[in-house]
Amino acid sequence: MVSILSSSRFKRGERRVAKEEYAIVLDFMPSGNPVDRHHPSHRTKPIAQALGDKYFTLVEFYPKPGASLEQGEKVYIGFKHRELRAKVDYVWGEPLLYEDLSAVAKSFLPEAVSSIIKEREKVFVTFFNIASPLTIKLHALELLPGIGKKTMWTILAERQRRPFESFDDLKERGKIVDPVKILTERILSEIRGEERYYLFVEPPTVIKQNTIFLNYLERMYRSLSPS
Repeated sequence: MVSILSSSRFKRGERRVAKEEYAIVLDFMPSGNPVDRHHPSHRTKPIAQALGDKYFTLVEFYPKPGASLEQGEKVYIGFKHRELRAKVDYVWGEPLLYEDLSAVAKSFLPEAVSSIIKEREKVFVTFFNIASPLTIKLHALELLPGIGKKTMWTILAERQRRPFESFDDLKERGKIVDPVKILTERILSEIRGEERYYLFVEPPTVIKQNTIFLNYLERMYRSLSPS
């Protein structure tokens, strides 16, 4: 077994995993995953499935011997500070596909996505301040479920007056009933590989040729970084 740390040049998929530092545990299988289709060793060894808390990358890792993991627990999976890996041993370089998640992981995924959005409220509010047109007839805001032309124009007018500052601000001035819910629904749809345009999540490699990755998350993080 070769760690992805053995090369300074990560493959495309490995770079996605390497960008994540922390992940939320979706499922911990101490006896292995008996239905794993790709890795026979995962069927008998303790394995965990998790969601990166910055770019929503699905990852799989071996816990350290004797380690116990709880669903919803945040663990360090990064490569820069291996001393922080209190419970994580080996992180697989290739991102998981949604269909390879266990039933338990799939059922917990919406809660994990929602918790990340709430924790990174300033980041996701930024999307509503920087979203731009994709074509003459389509705006990035309209890719969020429940946002039509009327709501889009309200958001654009209000952000011109002053940028949105919080989810409550979006509810009041942007007339969005539940920003966390619509962002969660959109991100889940992207994780499942169901979209043509990908606002936040890098599309699965198997469908990239038919998709457009807009990479808003990177822009949102940059906009909040000190210059």
